[in-house]
Amino acid sequence: MSGLVLKLAPKERVLVNGAVIENGDRRSRLSIVTPDAHILRLRDAIHPEQANTPVRRVCYSAQLVLSGDIDPEEDRLPMLRRIEELSQVFTDPDSRAALSEATEAVISNNHYRCLKALRALLPREERLMAVRSQ
Repeated sequence: MSGLVLKLAPKERVLVNGAVIENGDRRSRLSIVTPDAHILRLRDAIHPEQANTPVRRVCYSAQLVLSGDIDPEEDRLPMLRRIEELSQVFTDPDSRAALSEATEAVISNNHYRCLKALRALLPREERLMAVRSQ
């Protein structure tokens, strides 16, 4: 069986095709076998007002594709441009690898993998922003 496997903590919520689903009192595991299902863990969700930095904005865009609010084809080129802009700032090898993975994920229409790769940059961006504000 292929597809996405979600391991959910007790009471964890997930958005599946626009419906919020809450896990019960025990840990559970769900296999999503529908290839084009829109899935987003709500614990990972970035709210619109939190999309206030360059990396968070790209993460938010990927999240909107995952939730089904944006057409992936329509957002492909703008997202690739934003990832390219990030590569002008994040020049270390680990960041480059994450950005490369995010780019490949967008091209292959795997926005969950894109979001995961971009989220790895959030702590680095936070450190850069802290240094800049000093």
